[in-house]
Amino acid sequence: MDGLNWTMISESDGVSPSQPFRSSPTSRNTSEMATPMPFDVVTAVVYTVVFIVGLLGNTLAIYVVVRYAKMKTVTNMYILNLALADELYILGIPFLGTNSVLSNWPFGDFFCKVCMTADTMSQFASTFCLIVMSIDRYMAVVHPIRSSKWRKPQVAKVLNGMVWVVSFLVVLPVTIYSNVQEELNTCNITWPDPQELWAVVFILYTSILGFYGPLVIICLCYLLIVIKVRSAGVRAGLTKRRKSERKVTRMVVIIVVVFVLCWFPFYTTNTVNLIHIIPETKATTAIYFILVILTYVNSCANPVLYGFLSDNFKQSFQKVICVHKPNSVCTTEKKRGRKKAPQENHVPIGTEWKTAERSGILQKK
Repeated sequence: MDGLNWTMISESDGVSPSQPFRSSPTSRNTSEMATPMPFDVVTAVVYTVVFIVGLLGNTLAIYVVVRYAKMKTVTNMYILNLALADELYILGIPFLGTNSVLSNWPFGDFFCKVCMTADTMSQFASTFCLIVMSIDRYMAVVHPIRSSKWRKPQVAKVLNGMVWVVSFLVVLPVTIYSNVQEELNTCNITWPDPQELWAVVFILYTSILGFYGPLVIICLCYLLIVIKVRSAGVRAGLTKRRKSERKVTRMVVIIVVVFVLCWFPFYTTNTVNLIHIIPETKATTAIYFILVILTYVNSCANPVLYGFLSDNFKQSFQKVICVHKPNSVCTTEKKRGRKKAPQENHVPIGTEWKTAERSGILQKK
């Protein structure tokens, strides 16, 4: 179940996930709206793969940050929060898949509100996490000394909590107005009158707060970072600390770029659909399916980026994988180490006796 993905481009009186694009009220009917996606097998396979990869990857990222002391850096605290948001978003796939297969919502009205709220809140939390990470990178690179007293794991935990509080407040309209619509028996948002106006305002509201606004802030942060790095590079060479900061900054930048590539088509389609209503055909439905899956792929890609771009994450991932593989390289090395240890510390009995005898002779002399 994907709250924003279903509702942001739906008409004011609601629409099922099988009919994502708004159509003319005069041309719509219940039978058309209940039509399932034309590629059920492909849909099921893609949903399953994305769900498994995203769930395992984000669970692994959460585990290594919580488990290993060396991973509890300021940046990793924000990555932990991003992984939690991605995991919560991924957990909506089974409900989205169930609704697509059955063409109705079988879980009841209360659970509809819970799922819509959690799903939409996780999307905003992911975006706000990226804002916090970008501002943190700006402070670390541009104002390293001044920001040192604020850039601490304890402060990062407080900011992570604030991200979730703000995300919940932003999605309160979804919590209030989401329900199971009687005509279609689907979980969606039913806006009050005037419904069309509410729907348009909600699309603009979520697009600005959930994507375009944060994107401006993030771009501004990295623009200032680039200016600072270029000016500092002219004056002095790279120290070990600055190299480390650059590596972390590069990782955060790539995470942001992947986020933009995965979400920009979705939000752009929503905005275009306000100006010109996109007709619903098999082609547009397939395109919308790809756009929705692309947003989930973003949550799957993040743990992979952590592993490739951060040596600490890579080493921690390898440790966890080795623990669960009896014949892995790590386990083999541990066994070899145990075998070598006695040999290095072992002294033959004959040698001990000869040493003692020589010692005695020396004492007699």
